[in-house]
Amino acid sequence: MTWRAAVLTIFPEAFPGPLGVSLVGKALASGLWSLDVIDIRAYATDRHRSVDDTPAGGGPGMVMRADVLARAIDAAADGRPRLLMSPRGVPLTQKKVEALAREPGVLVVCGRFEGVDERVIEARGLEEVSIGDYVLAGGEVASMVLLEACVRLLPGVMGCAESGREESFSEGLLEYPQYTRPQEFEGRPIPAVLTSGDHRRIAAFRRAEAERLTRERRPDLWAAYLARSGAKGATKE
Repeated sequence: MTWRAAVLTIFPEAFPGPLGVSLVGKALASGLWSLDVIDIRAYATDRHRSVDDTPAGGGPGMVMRADVLARAIDAAADGRPRLLMSPRGVPLTQKKVEALAREPGVLVVCGRFEGVDERVIEARGLEEVSIGDYVLAGGEVASMVLLEACVRLLPGVMGCAESGREESFSEGLLEYPQYTRPQEFEGRPIPAVLTSGDHRRIAAFRRAEAERLTRERRPDLWAAYLARSGAKGATKE
């Protein structure tokens, strides 16, 4: 079954963008997933195709109108999860991506301006999702991040299923360092264990490196990892 994505935006020309290249683009071309890009302005009713207005209570910027956005959502809604890319949303995690990839698809709203009228968020059951603690000009790039993360997990997209199981966050750890030819680069050799042919030692080395990197770079992930697997014990330093 094709995984179906719908994106609601005032900049439809931004798509597919990066979603049209590499593995994700090939999967799109081959029908493993579909992308329906919906122009929110098509649901405006005035001659200027207005989608925003001044914020109630005053303040800078503009706010996306509830009525226009609701019409756009209603035209595309069909039971798929309804997401709004927003810096105040819940953080996008690999666990969340895996859950979305198991759905029939997603409907993603790309916010703009100062935000979206709260009433349409409530009335249409939009789940706010954030890709990080920073602010973008709009939700288009964020929606591409979410969609690429989901699509690459769909059956048939990645050439090797093991690739997905050994990546960063798949087990709550950052991914271990990778190496390839040449054997030596600017005086830096590939770690000898990786060319030893001893798969048990290689697996232990990679696990230890993944734990080291997570401990050094992401203490939040490391604490969560220890909380889950502490009883079993992590690799000793």
